[in-house]
Amino acid sequence: MKVYPEPEDARRMEQAATNWRDRLLVRLLFHLGCRVSEVLAIETKDIDFIAGTITIQHLKVRLKISCPKCGFRLGKQHAYCPGCGGVVKDVITAEREHRRVRTLPLDKDSLKMLEEYISRGGSIKRRDKHLLFGINRHRAWQIIKDLAEKAGLPKLVNPETGRVHNVSPHRLRDGFAVNAVKTAWRPLQPGYPLQQPESQRLVRTRPLFLELPLPAGRLSH
Repeated sequence: MKVYPEPEDARRMEQAATNWRDRLLVRLLFHLGCRVSEVLAIETKDIDFIAGTITIQHLKVRLKISCPKCGFRLGKQHAYCPGCGGVVKDVITAEREHRRVRTLPLDKDSLKMLEEYISRGGSIKRRDKHLLFGINRHRAWQIIKDLAEKAGLPKLVNPETGRVHNVSPHRLRDGFAVNAVKTAWRPLQPGYPLQQPESQRLVRTRPLFLELPLPAGRLSH
């Protein structure tokens, strides 16, 4: 049983898709190594067809909870403040936004697919945004699961728990990172910015990658 999807698996899923949206969803998840939330947030203005690049924006909102008496940083489950020992009642909550933007190259086939998809009116207008997909996370996970089953792909085993899972957007991202490692940090599209690849962070943090041979000298930024 496989641990992660391979390039041939992604190609089979693309071929199993019956519309441009689903085919593009698989392609971008596997070829860019992005989170599903990042892919679903792509707008048509993020694609530069002249330069052959796509801009990925990732926004996280984190809550900072503090004790009103001493200012000690609290967790959501704290009943008593570890700093002053007081009972936690009215806490001070502050939101912090963490925004990260990165620009990635696109291969010629992906650019052609994107151009055709947009020219056919595939993008969705939501308020003041022209979203590439216009679907939510649940629908994206369902699409990937259905395409994997339609392509006849086996389920994947989690090496950390031994549990068996369906092919998902998260596992496609794993497949991108593993492919980058196995090909000496040369991902699926030429010119990928290897100075800060998602694959390096994934390799350091996921047990799935620990037994893969790493190219010498390529883990440092």
